[in-house]
Amino acid sequence: MEDSRKVTWMMLAGSGVFALLVAMDLVNDYQNGSTGRHLILEGILFAVSGGVFVMAVWQLTRARQEVTVLKGDLDRVRHEKEQWKRETHQLLAGLSQKIEDQFIQWQLSPAEKEVGFLLLKGLSLKEIADIRQTQLKTVQQQSQSIYQKTGLASRSELAAFFLEDLLPPQGN
Repeated sequence: MEDSRKVTWMMLAGSGVFALLVAMDLVNDYQNGSTGRHLILEGILFAVSGGVFVMAVWQLTRARQEVTVLKGDLDRVRHEKEQWKRETHQLLAGLSQKIEDQFIQWQLSPAEKEVGFLLLKGLSLKEIADIRQTQLKTVQQQSQSIYQKTGLASRSELAAFFLEDLLPPQGN
């Protein structure tokens, strides 16, 4: 990012200096009585180089305005994110507690509770084994024990048990 800014400023400065030098040469040639064709060619060169400089300044100004708008949008989104986190923290803590209470009611072991929470978060059995630093076979057995104790058949049913009532009712 910093390199592209340097390149942009160098190109802007270079085009500005070039346009200025062409203008100075054009004035000097005019004062020294150069031919009309030479002055016209240098005038065209000055117009093109000046146009490039003006266009670069215009684009840089637009880019800065866009960056300002994007920074404002980013700040707004960050603020909304923090507000959402504050508002939902208590709700999520309550949901987590309700899930914990249900796990206790199902008489899950501490290890099964941990695996159950990780299953609800959507982690694969391999990821759960890695996190818990256990064998994959152990996690597979614990997840099967969870399904057996809960009377549920799969991870989807386990998630649905806790989440199905969170969705708004469907309209008729």
